[in-house]
Amino acid sequence: MIRGFSSIMNSYIKIIGGGLAGCEAAWFCANRGLQVHLYEMKPKVKSPAHKSDDLAELVCSNSLRSENPESPTGVLKSEMRALSSLVMEAAEVARIPAGQALAVDRNIFSSYITEKIKKHPHIELHQEEVSDINEGEVTIIATGPMTSSSLVSSLQQLTGQNRLYFFDAISPIVLADSLDMDHCFRASRYGKGGDDYLNCPLTKEEYFNFIREIIKGEKVEVKHFERNLYFEGCLPVEVLAERGEMTLAFGPMKPVGLIDPKIGKQPFAVVQLRMENKYGTLYNMVGFQTKLKYPEQERVFRIIPALRNAKFARLGSIHRNTYINSPQLLTKTLQLKKNPFIFFAGQIAGVEGYVESSAMGIVAGLCAHSFVKDKKVQGLLETTALGALLNYITDKNIKDFQPMNINFGLFPPQGGRFRDERRLRVVKQAKDDFQKWLTTAPLN
Repeated sequence: MIRGFSSIMNSYIKIIGGGLAGCEAAWFCANRGLQVHLYEMKPKVKSPAHKSDDLAELVCSNSLRSENPESPTGVLKSEMRALSSLVMEAAEVARIPAGQALAVDRNIFSSYITEKIKKHPHIELHQEEVSDINEGEVTIIATGPMTSSSLVSSLQQLTGQNRLYFFDAISPIVLADSLDMDHCFRASRYGKGGDDYLNCPLTKEEYFNFIREIIKGEKVEVKHFERNLYFEGCLPVEVLAERGEMTLAFGPMKPVGLIDPKIGKQPFAVVQLRMENKYGTLYNMVGFQTKLKYPEQERVFRIIPALRNAKFARLGSIHRNTYINSPQLLTKTLQLKKNPFIFFAGQIAGVEGYVESSAMGIVAGLCAHSFVKDKKVQGLLETTALGALLNYITDKNIKDFQPMNINFGLFPPQGGRFRDERRLRVVKQAKDDFQKWLTTAPLN
């Protein structure tokens, strides 16, 4: 039974979760005159992965991925910027060098968003945990991948689903002044983007020894009642190593496009380190998310010559991600089929990645705002990046649903003889259709 479902009495929206998606949804609605009540459980309650008290904390990577305007992520960011994305605004303020990627100083990024949210006259921030959902109140649930256990129980009742999670892991961060610079070199792949990455080369012998030790290393045990459900795009490094001794050499440790100046050729394998903050004092081990135990991480990663004396500002860890089976539960406007007062946004809605989560926060804000104002939402065509992502997470024909990053496979094909030609056509169609949509969208 839905409590108080008969009518919408107030022009306000409740948003649960102060991550990227929740902040984007709040920003969109508040800028259009709606009163927003934003609930964030920090700092009173924190998950194991959270460290900061700020909103929109980045816990897995400081990279918002490719800035190439012809990449899927680039197209998505372009659409977000056209909709006045707070995340994109903050990223420009906190940007740090990272080749063709948009990387940010985490602290500056989150601090900027927190200040913007706190100072907005139409947003009231409640720093308290929400454990129950009022089904008669217009609500956007944007609690993200680390939803509290009490709210998960409420979501299970609301959705009728028991499985609401999978696992991924975060990668270690190394202190820059502890690196052995004699065993690394600065470069970006194929010389694109300058020398923003530190590359740690390994010989064939060093590589295979490293793989053996990763496989042997002690891992964090998953409780017997929890299943190991990893997102393919964020697999722990030891899971990749166990798939075959060359898997990492063709994955995060691939040396393609890199020339070691000391030997004048491509090394057998390489570990890339990406700048973590604006000052260059911290570096992230790219693609090295892990569930190795802490002492084992220090032992195994110091096998890498450049990291033999490494000091870690943060070691990797495993955490549970929460998401719903959105294709079976949500409409094309991110509303719960059984209750249109309830919207979902961000990773809990089944997208993967910071950019994608932020994007769905904007879409949820748009749809919830239109619902309160009794306006019809002009559907986003799946030829656009926002539409392609939205279509994926609400496609009822998907039976074995898993979270997904934006990629060209989600867009309808546009023809063409060659791969690059086909992709360029997809990008052009996305841009054209998005501009047409902007002329009819209920944005005010």
